[in-house]
Amino acid sequence: MDFTHDIVRITSALSTWWWLLLALMFLFYIALDGADLGAGIFALFSKDEDERGAIMASMAGFWDGNETWLVVAGGVLFGAFPVVYGSAFNYLMIPLMLALWAIIMRAVAFEFHIHARSSRKLWGWFFALGSLIAPFFAGVALGATLQGFPLKSGMAAQIASTGYHTPILHFAGGALDFLTPFSLWTGVGAVIAASLAGGLYLCARFVPGDVIHERAKGWTSLFSLLALAAIVITLVWSYAIFPWAAAKWTGPNWWVWALWMIIVLFFAFKSMSNHSAGHNFTALLWGEGVVALLWAAMWATMFPYIVPGTWTIDAAANPANSLAVFTLFMTGFVPVMIMYNWYQIWVFRGRFTKKSVYGSH
Repeated sequence: MDFTHDIVRITSALSTWWWLLLALMFLFYIALDGADLGAGIFALFSKDEDERGAIMASMAGFWDGNETWLVVAGGVLFGAFPVVYGSAFNYLMIPLMLALWAIIMRAVAFEFHIHARSSRKLWGWFFALGSLIAPFFAGVALGATLQGFPLKSGMAAQIASTGYHTPILHFAGGALDFLTPFSLWTGVGAVIAASLAGGLYLCARFVPGDVIHERAKGWTSLFSLLALAAIVITLVWSYAIFPWAAAKWTGPNWWVWALWMIIVLFFAFKSMSNHSAGHNFTALLWGEGVVALLWAAMWATMFPYIVPGTWTIDAAANPANSLAVFTLFMTGFVPVMIMYNWYQIWVFRGRFTKKSVYGSH
């Protein structure tokens, strides 16, 4: 009996550990590649192809490294929470497929744009459109996940060691069940958030006075206000439709959530004030802090679920022996990746002007 209790306790500890690492990996992807995607959305409104090329050149040193976090997050989901991985690619096949196609289209455009002559404009538009499509459908997928997966019990599988039978859950919805007013809104919200991050990024990457810097400065001021409005709308809507969120936000620890929101507003204020003062890199860091705080709040609100209303962390996790092996071999890669990303950013930290990267992409 004690042995069984120990196995349950170890499984719970390991599954919670990977749940936290999964949150961290998604956060790194959203924070780092979100700025790249937002810069691409800005490129939709660029006045000429040289400007799009300059924007692409500004991120040429590390955009592919940023996307690595999405690949690793998918690997963690597959290795630690396989039932979530399997059901997600049933329920969210269309939005995830479109988001991945957009990321691929954007990557191909990066490689072809610099070499193209007659088709250079085409690849510039592919880069910009891919940057818009990817965050929109990723946001749609997130909103649909928060609303839970439609599942039902299928055939029972026998567990050899016990002789008992356990039902196998499988996807029970239709191809378009992910489409709801809330999921469409979270798609729009993701585009707004990426656009703000992209504006902050471009201000930090281009020399003050440069045409791209000046246009991005006005863009960022606009999207700062849109982002604040989007946060309020999302919080109110979530409170209205998610009982599990409302119960936490207005429960005995309501003051913790209120304090957290005050801290978020403080970070947003610091980002906007530093942006107005021309402290561009500092403004970018404060802005990324807002993203980190909101993501942590969402993850904490979902606890103990990994998919609200569908699976708790423990119920979705692999058995203890599989998680132990996965933990032994994979955990060490996380600090290595963090150091690698930081080194990339440090090496390619210099500022640009549109003219300085003319024809380089």
